[in-house]
Amino acid sequence: MRTTLELGQEIGYAKLSIEAVAARAGAGKHTIYRRWPSKGALLLDSLLSLHKSSLDYPDTGDIFADLRTQIHAAVDLLGNPPFGPLYRALVSEAQHDPQLAAALNERFISPQAAMTVARLETARDQGQLSPDFDLSLAMAILSGPLYFQFLITQEPVTHEYVDRVLRALFTGMGK
Repeated sequence: MRTTLELGQEIGYAKLSIEAVAARAGAGKHTIYRRWPSKGALLLDSLLSLHKSSLDYPDTGDIFADLRTQIHAAVDLLGNPPFGPLYRALVSEAQHDPQLAAALNERFISPQAAMTVARLETARDQGQLSPDFDLSLAMAILSGPLYFQFLITQEPVTHEYVDRVLRALFTGMGK
């Protein structure tokens, strides 16, 4: 997996191949194919090995500060190599590979969304948010602008931009 990340960073996802990874890692390509059916699946596991628990939510009792801390960590991860450029390529590949799309959703996107919704639910239960605060809509409002800027416009997603999104969310859906 380390070789996949190194090679992906050096030559880009388009030129990355299981054969090239095998050659550099000193492994047989059949050995790699037994575990990963495609370079997308290999890259997904490689990227997931990088982030581990770095995107867990703190719970300080201040939902705004906790979201801000977690999303800033995500932005820092996405904004830097090797994760950012390779994650962007992986999301692109997932548009053409239904198995990869399902795996990405199941193993990364859905768990992150579930953690966000759980943290919002805790804040709502603690009275930090209105009882009718729409948790799934809040998740969509938080992630939509960030993914739009990261994937579509490819502008840097800065901490300042995150703060603007959070202020807009809490102004529109707050207590």
